[in-house]
Amino acid sequence: MNSKIHRVAGCFAVILLVACNSSKKKEEIIPENEVQFVLTDTGQDKFYNDKGEEIAAPKEGEKYYGQDAQFIGIHPAYTDNNDGTITDINTGLMWQKTPDFERHNFYDAFKYVDTLEIGGYTDWRLPTIKELYSLLYSNGELNPQDLEASIPYIDTTYFDFEYDKRMPYAGQYWSSTKYVKGPIQNIKIEGAFGFNFADGHIKSYETGLYFDGTEGVHDPGNNIRAVRGKQNVYGVNDFVDNNNGTITDRATGLMWQKTDDGHTYNWVEALAVAEKSTLANHTNWRLPNTKELQSIVDYEKKTIPAIDENFFEVTNKDSWFWTSTTQGDFKYTACYIAFGKAYSKDNSAAKEYFDWHGAGAQRSDPKSGTIEEYLLESVNASDSIRIKNYVRLVRDSQ
Repeated sequence: MNSKIHRVAGCFAVILLVACNSSKKKEEIIPENEVQFVLTDTGQDKFYNDKGEEIAAPKEGEKYYGQDAQFIGIHPAYTDNNDGTITDINTGLMWQKTPDFERHNFYDAFKYVDTLEIGGYTDWRLPTIKELYSLLYSNGELNPQDLEASIPYIDTTYFDFEYDKRMPYAGQYWSSTKYVKGPIQNIKIEGAFGFNFADGHIKSYETGLYFDGTEGVHDPGNNIRAVRGKQNVYGVNDFVDNNNGTITDRATGLMWQKTDDGHTYNWVEALAVAEKSTLANHTNWRLPNTKELQSIVDYEKKTIPAIDENFFEVTNKDSWFWTSTTQGDFKYTACYIAFGKAYSKDNSAAKEYFDWHGAGAQRSDPKSGTIEEYLLESVNASDSIRIKNYVRLVRDSQ
């Protein structure tokens, strides 16, 4: 524990104290008309080098210092209501404990939640992608050869989860968030975001329609974990420009770098850039973890980059930004959020990349090295590899 820095942003410390002593829902915790939501920690508690090897906690000034496990945020906390529902104490959202483990078309998913009754409640809905991602547990690790030893990217102490034994990587769950910035894949289809609790990625999945609204697309469908609770609270930002190169999100208590420095870095370099920064005379900048960085994605904006350009500036609209979080399945990689198009192609032999996963997707890149070292043959969609990505710094505003 001494190797980690506790961070609780002042603006939501009060909410946490109330929530930890009450099982009330979020509607009763958050004052009316106040835009605030609680970002909980990712749960990542181990340290890794760029080869994916577990290491001792780095000290300030040492290589690999500043990664996700270095900082402890608000601990996820849940209550099992013993009626098929789970309440997230920090966010106030109530969740379906046990899905039906059936795959649903995106549009059929809305019909499913409309008819759902669990625990005596009938006001269930599909979660937004930010609400769904709030359940992320970053210590997940999938071993397709040994599912019993695998760890889903969700807390199975409270939430039931099953791997698809035929396709262990297929643990996708729908959100209600459509991809509105353009078509996905090479056949110009409509997409909607989901989170894969089997392999820990956000991407945009086929809804069954082409982007122009016509039918005819193969739609394998996704699972559903329904939610209930006050809408338009979790994931809603409240930005203010501090006029010193920083932006504060009063909804989360985080302060952000307004404009990236225009340079790309490998992950090891990015950690060092964050540690050395003195932007606006602050010295406690860090790389954001995945939940933090995803919290400022603008999924409703119809243009790229997927960020509110009334407050933030992006030097390259087609950009990916590093997080401090190591990807659990492939620990030589770290997670990034694509604020530009999230490129992939049909397979490794294909020549042309397309916006396969959608701006706002969360993927991962090797932490260091060269692209050639990581090119693998694949008959499935093959993600673009960059290794050098952009940095947007974050710190607690109080």
